[in-house]
Amino acid sequence: MSENTKRETETGGSEQDGSIEAAPRKKRKLGRWISAGVGTAVLITAAVIFFNGGAGSANGAEKKDEAAEEEEAPVPVEVVAAVTDAVAAYISATANLVAENDVSVLSEVEGRVTSLGVDEGHYVQRGQVLARLDPSDEEIAVKKAELRNANAKIGFERGQDLVTKELISREENDQLTVDYQIASQELAEAEWALAQTVIRAPFGGRVTRREIQLGQHVRPGDTLFQITDFDPLIARIYLSEGDIVGLTEGTEARIQLNADPEVVLAGRIRQISPVVDTATGTVKVTVEAVAPPPEVRPGSFVSIHVVREIHEGALMVPREAVLRELQSSHVFVTDGSTASKRAVSLGIEENGRVEVLSGLEPGEEVIVAGQGGLREGTKIRILGEEAEDSAAADDEAATAG
Repeated sequence: MSENTKRETETGGSEQDGSIEAAPRKKRKLGRWISAGVGTAVLITAAVIFFNGGAGSANGAEKKDEAAEEEEAPVPVEVVAAVTDAVAAYISATANLVAENDVSVLSEVEGRVTSLGVDEGHYVQRGQVLARLDPSDEEIAVKKAELRNANAKIGFERGQDLVTKELISREENDQLTVDYQIASQELAEAEWALAQTVIRAPFGGRVTRREIQLGQHVRPGDTLFQITDFDPLIARIYLSEGDIVGLTEGTEARIQLNADPEVVLAGRIRQISPVVDTATGTVKVTVEAVAPPPEVRPGSFVSIHVVREIHEGALMVPREAVLRELQSSHVFVTDGSTASKRAVSLGIEENGRVEVLSGLEPGEEVIVAGQGGLREGTKIRILGEEAEDSAAADDEAATAG
């Protein structure tokens, strides 16, 4: 083999050897670059997870804090202190107030109305003139009766003298006596009829109705006026036999005007019927209103509350403070910051207040609004205190300034 051929062979062999040795080196470098890239990616992913996880934890902690703050936020409520006062138990019924003295003034004679002295709504005294009728016919009748009476009186006196002298019989004298008595009665009747042409009030009261007009012709029995005495006013109620046990004449009652519940009258039982109505099983009780005010009129519809018993010094709370269950009742009391559930026993209820027999002490503050969702130990915030504190601070600042 020539030298050139050997060099070529040697040169080719050496180049192949170099290529074989270079390939592993390239693979090792590529592996290192891949390893480095994967490591960087892992680090970046870990960093992202770390930061995201931390942010999520922070957000969760904030939400928990907010929820805790919401749970611990005090509930706004209104409170009222329990106080001692007198309370009464009543038997209640409804009725109409009526005037005890309420009459129609009728005409006793026939005649024409010549004058009117009063009108509807006027107050009158007993014997006051209400109206006058034309007295012409009655005056004539009186004059005739006076003449007959005078003539009969002369005959009666002459008969007395003659019978004494035995100039007439006793029977004739008796007839003269009777004639004189009849003439006297006719005169009295004519004078009475004349007096009836002047219409007078039978008692003091108020004219509630006028039925006649000036110039109207009236006959006996015609209604002229309606006179009503507003004092006393009475109401007749009907109670069961069991309800009247213990009631007596003079027992106090409270009369409330249904048209205006603010108007309350004092009353008393004036009469209790001695019998029970067999048809209804009730007893009639007459209640009298004491000194009724002017705005109360006969016919007014009223509620009558008869006092059964009175508790002096009873512990009272507003009705709104009591939460009733099937067999128990309770209230929520507060020390100013938290609510406590307190079981109570109740007594008489009157005018929106309830008597507490046990479970509460005078002066304790009971929650009257906002207690619906409260539980034992719930934090509360009393409405109105902030405004009072602010006003007090303003006053102090103004005083200091």
